[in-house]
This record gives sequence, C-alpha cells and structure tokens, in this order.
Amino acid sequence: MQQAAAIGTSSLQGQQLHRRTPAAARRPGRAPVAPPVHAAQAQLGLTDKTHDGIVTSGNAYRPAGTVKRLPIAYSPEWNALREHTKEIESLHLRDLLQDEERTDSLVREHNSLYVDFSRQNVTQTTLQLLLNLAERAKLRTKMNAMFAGEHINNTEDRAVLHTALRMPRDEQVFVDGKDVVPDVWEVLDKIRDFTERVRNGEWVGATGKPLTDVVAIGIGGSYLGPLFVHTAMQFDEQCKNLSQGRKLRFLANVDPVDVAKALNGLNPETTLVIVISKTFTTTETMLNARTVRTWLTAELGQEAVAKHMVAVSTNLKLVEEFGIDPNNAFGFWDWVGGRYSVTSAVGILPLALQYGFEKMEEFLRGAHDIDCHFRDTPFQDNIPVLMGLISIWNSTFLGRSSVAVLPYCQALSKFPSHIQQVAMESVGKQVSIDGEPLPFKAGEIYFGEPGTNGQHSFYQLIHQGRVVPCEFIGVVKSQQSVYLKGELVSNHDELMCNFFAQADALAIGKDSATLRSEGVPEYLIPHKTFSGNRPSTSLLLPSLTPFRVGQLLALYENRVATQGFIWNVNSFDQWGVELGKVLASRVRTMMHTARTRSRRITITDGFNPSTRKMINRYLDGKNQMLYPEPRDVFPCDLIHSEGCDTKW
Repeated sequence: MQQAAAIGTSSLQGQQLHRRTPAAARRPGRAPVAPPVHAAQAQLGLTDKTHDGIVTSGNAYRPAGTVKRLPIAYSPEWNALREHTKEIESLHLRDLLQDEERTDSLVREHNSLYVDFSRQNVTQTTLQLLLNLAERAKLRTKMNAMFAGEHINNTEDRAVLHTALRMPRDEQVFVDGKDVVPDVWEVLDKIRDFTERVRNGEWVGATGKPLTDVVAIGIGGSYLGPLFVHTAMQFDEQCKNLSQGRKLRFLANVDPVDVAKALNGLNPETTLVIVISKTFTTTETMLNARTVRTWLTAELGQEAVAKHMVAVSTNLKLVEEFGIDPNNAFGFWDWVGGRYSVTSAVGILPLALQYGFEKMEEFLRGAHDIDCHFRDTPFQDNIPVLMGLISIWNSTFLGRSSVAVLPYCQALSKFPSHIQQVAMESVGKQVSIDGEPLPFKAGEIYFGEPGTNGQHSFYQLIHQGRVVPCEFIGVVKSQQSVYLKGELVSNHDELMCNFFAQADALAIGKDSATLRSEGVPEYLIPHKTFSGNRPSTSLLLPSLTPFRVGQLLALYENRVATQGFIWNVNSFDQWGVELGKVLASRVRTMMHTARTRSRRITITDGFNPSTRKMINRYLDGKNQMLYPEPRDVFPCDLIHSEGCDTKW
C-alpha cells in the first residue's frame, strides 16, 4: 500500500516540480531559483510494472520471453521530463551562469579530464529527472550486460565487447563461456612482434629494402577511426620522433583519385600494404586491394605480395587465395563492430607500424581508463553517462536535432568525422531493439570542424540561426609551442581565447539594450542581436598524448552507448547501410552488360526512369571501353603500361 501511495503521489509532485519559476524570482545579477530537487529524487527507484512486460527467460539486457511492453516514452519519468521543458524554457543561461554554486555542481573531473556542463540548459532538477529516466531504462543492467559479454546485439546474436580490446592481461571477460582476454593479447603480441621486425629492418621487402611506408586499405570504421588517431598523434613530440622517416597513408574511397592520392610519391619497393576487411569481401576495399596489388606486382612481380601485403581479417581462406600468407593475417572477432574497431588490429597494426607498439599500449590504457570510469562510477558523476543523458535531453525533449563537435586543436581535425560515424550509425534508428516503431526521434546529425576554422564557416548559423548544441574540446598544453616576441599571447593562447569566448557568446548573447548603449544604429540592431541561451559543453584535456587520445575515444563511444541503452535501440548493428549496397550490386551488373555489349540501359532493365536516364547520361559521357581482350588500365604515373611514354 505504501508503494502504491508513493506512485500515486508522484504525479502531484511532478506538477509542483514543473511550475514555472515566478518572474519575481529572477533578479538582475542573480540566477533564477530552480525548483527543489527532492521531488525528482522521490521518483527514483519507483517501479511501474506496466512498462516492463512479463519476464520469463533470457539475458539481463533483453529478456527473451518478455511480452510486448510500452516504450519508455510512456513512462512517468519520460512525462516528467516533458513537463520540465516548460520550466527550462523560462530560464536563460545568462542568468544561470551567474550562480557559482550551480556552475560548481555541473563540473565533472576524472583523471585530469575536465568537463563543464554549466552552459547546458539544465538545472539540478533536470539532472535528477534524467537520472530517474536512466533508472527506468535499466541503464546499469544494460551496461553490466555489455561488459559481461552477453549477446546484447540481438539482431546479429552477438556480444558487444570493444571494451575487451583494451583490457589488461590480468582481467577476464567471458563470451559464451570462454575468456576472450587471452585471445586479444595473443593478437596484440603478434602485432608487437611483427611491427618491431618491420620497424627495425628485420622484415624487408622483395628487393631487400626496409619497408618504411604503409598504406592501410579499409573503409568506414576501418578508416575513420585509425585516421583520427593517426592525425591526433602525428605531432606529439615523442610520436613525431618515433615516426621519423616513415609514412602512413589510408585508402578508403573506391574513387581512383583516392588511389592516386594514397600511392602518390611512394615506391613499391619500400611500401607495405594492409588490407583491412573482416570477411575479406567488402566490395570497395577488395577492389582497392586488387588495384594496389597490381601496382606492386607490375614493378616487383607476383612473389612480392607475400612480403608487401598483410591482412586484418578473420577469413583466412580468402586471405590465402588473394596471395597473402595466412600467417600474416591479424584477427579480430564478430563482437567488435567496425566503428568500434580502432582499438583492435584494425587500428593498432597500422598505428604501431608508424609510432611503435609502446605508444599504442599507452593509447589502449587511456581508452581502458574511461571504460572503467563508465563501468564503475555512480551515474551522477559519470561523465559519459551525463553526456549521453544531456544529449537525449537536447535532442528528444528540446527538439535540437544536431550536435556540433568543435575541437580547438588541429590535431583533432578528423575526430568529428569519426564520431559522426560512431553516433549516427549506432543510434540513427527507427525501431526499438524489440523491432517496434519508436514514438520519438532517436539520433542526432553530427558535424564539426576545428576552431577557429569553423568560426569562419558555419558559426553564423549556430549563433543566430538554428539552435545547435555544441561540444567544445580544448587542450591545455599544445603539441607545438609557438610564441612570437612582441605578441600579447602565444599562438595556442590565441586559439584557446576563442575556445573560451565562443562558448560564452553562445550562452550569453548580446541584447538590444547593450547594442544601443554602444551607439549601434537602430537599423543594425536586429542584425547584431544575439539571442544567446544556446547550449554547449566544454571539455578540457591537459594534453594530447596517446593516453589522452584513448580517453577521448572511449568517452564518446560510451556516451553513444548510453544514449542507445536509454532510447532502447540496438546501437551495434547497422542495417541502414545494406540496401544501398544491394542496389549498387545490381547497377554494377547492368553497367557491365551495357558496356560490354555496347548498348544503353533500357526500360526492360527494371530501373525507374530517373535512374535509367542518369546511368545512360553517365555512360554516354565516358570513353568507350570495349573488352575484346581484357587488360589493366592505369594512369601512367602509377604504372608504366602500354601507351605510356615514360616510366612513373
């Protein structure tokens, strides 16, 4: 009876909680008085069984025998947050930021990582309501299931254990009764041995020359993650010294221009190629791999493949058929998703060849540090959890559909692209993990650019157009120190002045009264007014070492997992990328037919009129390529072939 009474009164508490703050409470120079937080706390841990279904059997994440249940959007906690938006809409960040106690309560630190949420449209009540929602969503149970190796990727019946890739040797995690940590370290030890032999000149190419240049062929997570880490580490002082005389290139796009870019200036005699494809069947990757193999063998002969090409794959049969020695294949597992694979052989192999294995161990330790923080820290102090909850607050409750990731650090220039894939491919879903249509929009549109470049690009919109929650990322110690005599500040100081100023400009804005006091002409005032009240989070790293890069990676990976767990979507499959691949295969077949038979695409080929006309337009504009005797066609600056006057 007591529990029933508590549930019955929670709606009344919610009504009291969500009344708008009276205007009288908003005094100049003082933040508005937020409603008391105990009403939100009173809801924490309450159980409304109409939202849970009937459990029979299955795992902790998704009971296999659960009867169809109502989505979380119909829970009291969700409704409390919807009501709370009315309160938040009446508050302005320029007032909230005057409250030093509030600011202190919205700052979190972990192992020198400093995160300030005070410029978000939240109060302590908001945070408590979001924590209530996490409790309703059984966030802790789902996190524990992930770390325990349960098959939480239900559509593919797989565990999700990218976190195991960075675990120390002495930890354990079991998948289907087997401890996978020894397997992880078996691959890491193999990478250490191979990369050290290549770097010290023991492993040489077909002509006896050291292999100083690496081309990593892969797409999606096999490209964006490793490229981000490479760019981030490139100018770290120690990494720069360790990579002297070495080059690392990435080849992802099947566009032949990307091939030319990746191979430009490289010598086949000193080039090692890594083909990254779990199944060794990825269309774009394997076409690029065959292209680069031709580039190698045209100069060095077929036998060079064994010395100049290695693989990251689990399909040893196809690896061997390609010509690569299966002993030179580095494995990973079906419980590692592509966009989460940078800490597997996918990223560690090419990066260790460039910077040495010890630096990659440091990177793995940074990622593991955040994994432990995510797994063990109470939610109210858990940085990835709070980032995820606030993203849900902004996108689902306040209707802000985009996120701008803004690193004020050129070394992090590829970070927004990587996180764009991690987030949008993970939680850009239309149905729940149970296959039911979502009654809300999940996922956000991610974009970004390093500061201050972005300021001269799209900041106009985020200051005076749509409201776009921003995430500013700054670094205390730059990888490169430049100070000119006579300047007020160093180059890095100038960059960071903008980091601090932009967040305040978005939050505080500039009103018409201030503009008039400055003597701005009346006709310009509407154009120069900044509404402010635009949310952002500021992350401050002490430096950008491999350890810190690992922290940053895991911070965002775990933040995305949090969002997926609360929205109750499967963050670890990606069926949305499949349809286009299937259709492209059909176009490929018909294009080959049209080319080899010198005919156009016709209505009987089954394409809609728009696609048929575009394909024919494309084919009409190409040089005729007939294949009476098939042969390789390459630019002369890549391969010296028939019709070339000079050798590349």
